[in-house]
Amino acid sequence: MSGASRGSWATIPADEQRYRPFYARALRLRFVNPGGVLCFLFFEGAIALATLLVLAELVKWWAIVVLPTAVAVMVKLNDLVAAVVVRSAAAVPEQERDRFRRQMEPVVGRAQVDWLPHSVPGVVVRVGPADGVKPTSGTEAASGRSAGRRE
Repeated sequence: MSGASRGSWATIPADEQRYRPFYARALRLRFVNPGGVLCFLFFEGAIALATLLVLAELVKWWAIVVLPTAVAVMVKLNDLVAAVVVRSAAAVPEQERDRFRRQMEPVVGRAQVDWLPHSVPGVVVRVGPADGVKPTSGTEAASGRSAGRRE
């Protein structure tokens, strides 16, 4: 690894390290910071799930050891992926980060659109009269009367 030492990438200060849950300290998590409840679910929850599966005779007895180990491996793998993402983001120059932020920000505003009668939903505009229909004047159309209908 080039550049800074391993400890300089840590996101948890050394004086707060002792207050972290044992599960996070045992896995030496640096970027993923699970709380006490999440650590409980990761370890004791995996043991309880494996025990239930064993009692239901769905898996062999060794699943009680394998399932919490598999969960721990996945949590550690997630921490390693987070480390790679943070390091690659730190390698991007500030100018590129600003350009990316400008591209990703939503543009809020109004577009200038000329009003077209055919673009209004629900309005049909015809150039000439339809076949077999007598054209009506504007006042008859507005009042709802047509030339063929009498009241």
